[in-house]
Amino acid sequence: MKFKHILLASLIIIIGIGPLLAQTAQTPYNIPPGTEKITLASIFRDSNAQGIFGYLILLTFIIGIVYAIIRYIQLYQKEKVNAPNLYKSLKGYLKNNQIEEAIKITEKLKDTTLGYIFWNGINAYKDIPKDASKEEVSTQVQNAFDEAALQKVYKLDAGLFWFDILAQVCTYLGLLGTIWGLLYAFAAISNPAVLDTQKNLMLSAGIKTAIGTTALGLIAAIPLTLIKGALQGRAQKIINDIDEYSVKLINFITSLAKG
Repeated sequence: MKFKHILLASLIIIIGIGPLLAQTAQTPYNIPPGTEKITLASIFRDSNAQGIFGYLILLTFIIGIVYAIIRYIQLYQKEKVNAPNLYKSLKGYLKNNQIEEAIKITEKLKDTTLGYIFWNGINAYKDIPKDASKEEVSTQVQNAFDEAALQKVYKLDAGLFWFDILAQVCTYLGLLGTIWGLLYAFAAISNPAVLDTQKNLMLSAGIKTAIGTTALGLIAAIPLTLIKGALQGRAQKIINDIDEYSVKLINFITSLAKG
């Protein structure tokens, strides 16, 4: 599934889960008319009734979305390379001994991880003496590919662990808000100076805060987890392409050696 589909699904969850929960919750229990519907807005309001937990969860979620957009641009736009076509094109140039043309193609793609690795490897191949043995060609080209890969590949999935941390922070803030709301409710019950009618109102307010913050924390954490999975899948696909076509290109270059 593409990242944009994951992001769209996440937004649908965020926007639609409140009314959906309201509908499914009201039907079986025949809630009387006039009862406040459960919406995302009401959940957010309840989570902030006795503190700022809702705002903290929202801030954490926004940070996650901004970071997701940055990583999306890096992994889906800047790393946009058709590996099979690039390999076939380079294979044709190298077979015809058009090494400079192959270098020009990869130089245009140096901003991508695969393009940089290929560019570094072909440049190394250009500098190898024509009478070098297959073993020497294979070793030097392999070293050039490996060196470039070590410089670039680790960056593909670097930092994706932040989505796990942000999702956990959202969940923990929700749990903290739950405890805070329950403390407020118990404090109201145990206060002898508070009238029974007020106790009931304060108790219900505390429980709403407790449940609201838990729900909001989960609503924020789930999309962040889905986004991380989509980005990680994209990074792994790029790494798999690098592994596959680097080996193919190294083997092909080695087969061209005359020594």
